[in-house]
Amino acid sequence: MSFLTIVTALTEGGQYYRELPDGTIKQMNPFSGVQVWTVPGRGARPLGQPFVNPRPISDADRVSACSFCADRVLETPPEKSRLVGDPFGEMRGAFRTLRHLPADELSSTTAEFRRIPNLFEILTWQYWHANHGADLPEDARRWQESYLSDLAGLAHVRRVLDAKFAAQGLSLRASRLDAAGLRRESAPFFGGGHDLIVARRHYTDDATTTAGLAGSGQLSVSEHRAFIAMTVSATADLYASNPKARYVAVFQNWLQAAGASFDHLHKQLVAIDEIGASNEWALEKVVGDPYMFNRWGPDFAIDHHLVLAANDHAVAFVTFGHRYPSVEIWSTSRLDQPWRMDSQEVDAVSDLLHAVHVAIGADVPTNEEWHHRPPEVETPMPWHVVLKLRVSNPAGFEGGTKIYINTVSPASLCARLLPRLFDARQAGRLAEGIRIGEECDLPRGVIQAAH
Repeated sequence: MSFLTIVTALTEGGQYYRELPDGTIKQMNPFSGVQVWTVPGRGARPLGQPFVNPRPISDADRVSACSFCADRVLETPPEKSRLVGDPFGEMRGAFRTLRHLPADELSSTTAEFRRIPNLFEILTWQYWHANHGADLPEDARRWQESYLSDLAGLAHVRRVLDAKFAAQGLSLRASRLDAAGLRRESAPFFGGGHDLIVARRHYTDDATTTAGLAGSGQLSVSEHRAFIAMTVSATADLYASNPKARYVAVFQNWLQAAGASFDHLHKQLVAIDEIGASNEWALEKVVGDPYMFNRWGPDFAIDHHLVLAANDHAVAFVTFGHRYPSVEIWSTSRLDQPWRMDSQEVDAVSDLLHAVHVAIGADVPTNEEWHHRPPEVETPMPWHVVLKLRVSNPAGFEGGTKIYINTVSPASLCARLLPRLFDARQAGRLAEGIRIGEECDLPRGVIQAAH
């Protein structure tokens, strides 16, 4: 009997979510098949962990704590674009976009968010070139030629390449490359498919110690909207620039315990040549029953009093069937790809995601995973974001059984977050128009793209 057959048999018995007499909750994610147990008595620990041995920070620390900081922009590859403050702008909280800045102009403006290539790609430029015959798009090639023809740009590229070679254990030096070799080795900087969206702050403006890290919840509402909008735009651009990309995975790892290289706020976008196992599983389940997204998403949350917040175009709720305590934010738009949505619909998801980050706090390691319909797929898959709280570590039991122990029940997580959302709204930290808890009064079937 196949695993899918076993899952189908279980779910026909209504066993995606079962609460046993002793309080144990056995769950199976309807869209991934992941099995999770929540066992009473293991979830009393706090969500966040205090920072160990925080030290005072200086003004220099605020701009140079890591390679993503403002005074160390020459340690990262050339910027594809940046958002800067625009006091005369009327849209997106008064930000404007600058593209392909020359190296000697990187310090002439303050970048609130930067889109840069990842120095160590998951799928390398050589992968795309060798396996799919990909070459630099014409605009990327022109940018590369312009950047390398400038002395400051050439020095910047050589510096970054030398750092990359050293990290790979190579004795190669960029200064020894001829013009063709330099163009080849630097091609990922100008046309690669793994980008980062990096925020300006390492620490909050009022931080006095290294414990004052600036996460998503420490951004203002307008800053977070710009952060999300830039990520959505970059997703569309990666699809447009690489016809062989079947899916662009978007995610955010916050804090090293959640897989971040630096404790500096950034998102990652990775173009891949498959739609991914989780998408394949979900689409196989949903193709015959498009209403599943509503039934096991918002409808389940409504029935179990797990709705956290909603606005006119999105809903946030505590979910089940994940390895870690999780919150999902779903767009209620009829469109299922964020780059096709209007700004209000994108901002609505941003506002609820921001609100949940505020409620969780910057001391909790989290993974933020985005999901959207792959362009080649016709079956609807509404845009949604899963926010996972990395408050436990899978160990031998999980590895041996593939049953994961999630230490916080959905109801417990909801009970912890709701008061924090009300407090944050009272403090003026949330966007206007957010309804919390019972204020939401949502109808069933709210996810329009899944009808």
